[in-house]
Amino acid sequence: MYKGGSHLSTTPNMEDYLEVIYMMFEEKGYARSTDIADHLDVLPSSVTKMMKRLDEQGLGVYEKYRGFVLTSKGKKIAKDIVDKHQTLEDFFRVFEIDSDNIYEEVEGIEHHIGKETTHCISSLVQFFENHPEIRKSYLEYRKKL
Repeated sequence: MYKGGSHLSTTPNMEDYLEVIYMMFEEKGYARSTDIADHLDVLPSSVTKMMKRLDEQGLGVYEKYRGFVLTSKGKKIAKDIVDKHQTLEDFFRVFEIDSDNIYEEVEGIEHHIGKETTHCISSLVQFFENHPEIRKSYLEYRKKL
């Protein structure tokens, strides 16, 4: 869960919504309830309920029939979640973790690591990308295990 400078604590479910809303805004410039429901495979009524909850938390503004807009606090949390997700995907790629359900694995992990762990994983990924010979040596070592 995200634990920033405030006393706000989000749930994994809230984080999933924030992540999707943020990505939709980046891609389309808006986030409609129906699009969010389709993406998360939930009922539109569940989206409405969560939008109201996020609004109450000060993470966004819900306008009936118009959609949802993230506040600056909501955007920061959502961006952190998106960045964490990307870091984990990079980790799977660099370490050649072959999985049929990488998205589900990343989704499960991202809700349980903090900023420091994310930073460590990110720096490790960068290290291996900047030192391909060490990465190759590690991958060969791992095959022997």
